[in-house]
Amino acid sequence: MPQANKAGRPGGSGRSSGSDSVVKRVLSHVDARGRVRMVDVSDKPVTTREAIARGSITMSRAARRQIRAGAVKKGDPLQTARLAGILAAKQTSSLIPLCHPLPLSSVNVNLTPTSRGYAIEARVRTTAQTGVEMEALTAVAVAALTIYDMVKAVDKSMVIGDVRLVLKTGGKSGTYRAR
Repeated sequence: MPQANKAGRPGGSGRSSGSDSVVKRVLSHVDARGRVRMVDVSDKPVTTREAIARGSITMSRAARRQIRAGAVKKGDPLQTARLAGILAAKQTSSLIPLCHPLPLSSVNVNLTPTSRGYAIEARVRTTAQTGVEMEALTAVAVAALTIYDMVKAVDKSMVIGDVRLVLKTGGKSGTYRAR
């Protein structure tokens, strides 16, 4: 069983071994006995929070050509993916077991053509006690999956990749920018 730190969470003493003073990060979704739990955010202040996530989908020339010509038989995959990403952000707490349901103020999903497919970016905002990183990441992933679903008849070798958080603002931990 993991050793509990001073906060009663797994992770030893809360400091790394050796002479350095780097603080170990602990998993907030795990209790002192190693069981998963939903984090209690009731004592956290309500702040404005924003997260931006990005990802990509690469595809064959034939698939790109069909999308850009508006010739996909199932309809417009870009508009459908945008809508799917927005809906996914709104449903994140139903998809990710320990996410809090949040009142989202804004969800924007943009799909930009690239030489090999599309770059996908989701920007999510709220005023709440916890952040919207998972909502932004979920929006990007579901938008990419929607494109795949709509275009797979033309190209089953599409690759969804590079889904990552690029910016997070608000809350106790402040601003995070991907390097």
